[in-house]
Amino acid sequence: MFRAPHSQPAAGGARRVSRLDRRAVTYTEIILQLTDKGLYCADGDFYVDPWRPVDRAAITHAHSDHACPGSRAYLAAQPGEALLRARVGGEATIQALDYGERVRLNGVHVSLHPAGHILGSAQVRLESGGEVWVVSGDYKLEPDPTCAAFEPVACNTFVTESTFGLPIYRWPPEAEVFAEIRSWWAANQRAGKASVLFAYSLGKAQRVLAGLLPGMDPADGPIYTHGSVENFCRLYRQAGIPLAPTTHAGAAPAATGWSRALILAPPSANGTQWLRRFGPLSTGFVSGWMRIRGARRRRSLDRGFVLSDHADWPGILSAIRTSGASRVWVTHGYRAPVVEWLKQQGIEAQAVETRFESEQDETGAEPAEAEP
Repeated sequence: MFRAPHSQPAAGGARRVSRLDRRAVTYTEIILQLTDKGLYCADGDFYVDPWRPVDRAAITHAHSDHACPGSRAYLAAQPGEALLRARVGGEATIQALDYGERVRLNGVHVSLHPAGHILGSAQVRLESGGEVWVVSGDYKLEPDPTCAAFEPVACNTFVTESTFGLPIYRWPPEAEVFAEIRSWWAANQRAGKASVLFAYSLGKAQRVLAGLLPGMDPADGPIYTHGSVENFCRLYRQAGIPLAPTTHAGAAPAATGWSRALILAPPSANGTQWLRRFGPLSTGFVSGWMRIRGARRRRSLDRGFVLSDHADWPGILSAIRTSGASRVWVTHGYRAPVVEWLKQQGIEAQAVETRFESEQDETGAEPAEAEP
């Protein structure tokens, strides 16, 4: 199991802080340290989202930049267990906790709380010596039927992402975005073109399918999926998440007509041989990066739809404010603007160099959500 004997030495070369020398160091050194393997909790002898294999890893969610295969044991939220197994291997040792369930790892109390990012995403709460830290992983505050809603967790130190940490990033109402997608799909049908919509395979694609489900009619046309999208859709459906019906594009007959179809694929499929089967087509991309017109042009897309599984600028500030934290670590994304804003508000803040990748697909073309 995830629990470890207190006498084992600290991993990754990190110095273990003993009870005797606590008065000589700061709480930053006691609760979490940044090592070459990731964020390390010495008192509990485990890592949070390590980027190398370790003995014990607490995982916020199953995107590949946060869930590294090869660790001896994992701690994760129960709703995301199947996704984590798909990422790190079916034989992995995983201790799955319900949201809010509390365990003691050596001298540290740990619990997991909804992050609102993807199915099973969690914030990791750590309590030791009267201090509380929360590692948020990736998160968003907007409602999403595919995962539990973000839960503010009071803490002394909040470890936040800043993928979209600039004031220009403010998300439009979700209903408007799905209306735009439906309108684009219908216009392509009238023009005799297939609609290829690029969305990250884990999380974003399922959110799109859940958003299209209300009021959907067979007359709207069929929805096909790339294999990487369909694999994760299967796990979402097994978890009881309602999604619009889909068919794996690879299983469609050779004579399939695509002109009325919506086809969901990962961004890495753009410009590949895989697209040629669909004939005349129009391409769109669902991402927070579509808030900037130049991002769409660089990818040679016909349309961009602004929908993200990360918090926008107001969301980041709201999450920090509701945590009540007096100290903030900013781990990835547009870190400097967030740090500067927090310092102006009298909050102790620092940028922390990690290997989390903001919103990056497997091509590395943009900062984007990690993709399998």
